[in-house]
Amino acid sequence: MATEIRSFDLINKTQIPSLGLGTWQSEPGLVGQAVTAAVKAGYRHIDCAQIYGNEKEIGLALKKLFEDGVVAREDLWITSKLWCNNHAPEDVPIALEKTLNDLQIEHLDLYLIHWPVRTKKGTAGFKPENLLKTDIPATWKAMEALFDIGKTRGLGVSNFSSKKLGDLLKVARIPPVVNQVECHPSWHQTKLREFCKSKGVHLSGYSPLGSPGTKWLKSNVLEHPILTSVADKLGKTPAQVAIRWGLQMGHSVLPKSTNEARIKENFAVFDWLIPDDLFTELSKIEQARLVRGDFLVNDSYGEYKTVEELWDGEI
Repeated sequence: MATEIRSFDLINKTQIPSLGLGTWQSEPGLVGQAVTAAVKAGYRHIDCAQIYGNEKEIGLALKKLFEDGVVAREDLWITSKLWCNNHAPEDVPIALEKTLNDLQIEHLDLYLIHWPVRTKKGTAGFKPENLLKTDIPATWKAMEALFDIGKTRGLGVSNFSSKKLGDLLKVARIPPVVNQVECHPSWHQTKLREFCKSKGVHLSGYSPLGSPGTKWLKSNVLEHPILTSVADKLGKTPAQVAIRWGLQMGHSVLPKSTNEARIKENFAVFDWLIPDDLFTELSKIEQARLVRGDFLVNDSYGEYKTVEELWDGEI
C-alpha cells in the first residue's frame, strides 16, 4: 500500500485533496489564523459551511493568502454547504452567493446539501414548528443550475444515508460526487461506504477524531485503548493514527483544530502507514454513531419521527 495519498479522483474528473481542515466550531478570532496556519503547513482543502458562522473570517484569511502568493486559488479546494433553511429552489442561489461573497471567491470546488432536512426560511435552530418536509429533487435542481453557470465545480451531499443518496441518484441530472459524513475508527460507515463505492460517490469523513471538543458528544474515540495502543506501537499520536486510518480506508479526512502545532501534527500522515496487523486491530473497535441527529427528529412535526428514520436504519 502506497504511503502517499494526497488526493482522490472524483467522477467529475476533479481531484479532492485527501486531507482538509475542518472549520466547524472554530471560534471567531481563531479560525482565520487556523486557515492561514493550515495552508502554510501544506493543507490544500478547506471545509466550510454557512451555518458555521465563520466564512467571513475565512474569506479574509484566504484573500491575504492569495495576495501574499502563499497559494493560488486554483491550487486550493474549498467546500461549503447549503443550510437547511435555504432548501427552497429560489433561496439556493442567494445562499451560495452569500457564501461566495463571504469567502471572497468566485466559485466553490464543492457545494453540499448540509443535511437532508428542511426548516422554514429565516428560522434558526430546529424547533419542532420550524421543521418542514424536504423536496431534495427540487433543491438539487437549483444546485445543478449553479453548477451549469460555473459557481461550483462539483455538487454533493452531507449526512445522507444509502437510501437517500440512492433516491437522489435516480433523479439527478448531475450526480453528487461526494457524500460527507461522520467517519472515524469508532464509526466505519461500512454499509454506506460500500454503497458509495458502488455508485462512484466519494466518501468524505468529518469528525475523524470523534470531535473531542464537542461538549454535548460523549466522545472518547482518541482515548480508546486499541487506538492508543496502536499509536504507541507506531510512535504516533492517536489523532495521527485516526487520520491515517481514514486515508488508508480510501476516504478524504477533515480534522478540525485551531491549534497551530496540532494542525501541523495532523498533517504529518503521508510518509508512513499503518501495517496490516495493526490495521486489523483497529477494526475491533466497537462501533457507535456520535452525531445521531436527535435534534432533527420530532414525533409530531417535520419529516422524521425517529433517529432511525433519519438514517434509514443505518444507526
